[in-house]
Amino acid sequence: MSVVKSPLSETDLKTVGDALRGALVDLVDLSLVAKQVHWNVVGPRFRSIHLQLDEVVATARTHSDTVAERASAIGVTPDGRAQTVAAQSAIGAVPEGWIKDVDAVRTLVDALGAVVGRMRERIVATADPDPVTQDVLIGLTADLEKHAWMFQAEST
Repeated sequence: MSVVKSPLSETDLKTVGDALRGALVDLVDLSLVAKQVHWNVVGPRFRSIHLQLDEVVATARTHSDTVAERASAIGVTPDGRAQTVAAQSAIGAVPEGWIKDVDAVRTLVDALGAVVGRMRERIVATADPDPVTQDVLIGLTADLEKHAWMFQAEST
């Protein structure tokens, strides 16, 4: 049942819906991973990494809401439930306990790399069926790539 009539054809709606649902999963998990690392990071660079992680969390949360609302606007139900995120995210598991600052940076480099890679695939997939969604994905990917660049610069 859909209470929102989509402006997209069924085929385009499936493509765009899959892209938005996948983006939502990755953004929700990115915010959770970054927050988990934020709470557990230790080491000489604790403060700067701790603050940098909060920026990633804020970006992921802001964009997850935008993505979920875009999905709803075109008649796709967003799904950010824990079991959905756990089953479909591209991000690897975060180790339990304290995380050394160098490992925290590596975790974020890997997580952001995985998410950015999938977002770029979604950008390509949504180009023809829905340029509006593609625009949303382009904007959020640019923000994620900025975070990826900053964490990569920390890892050298």
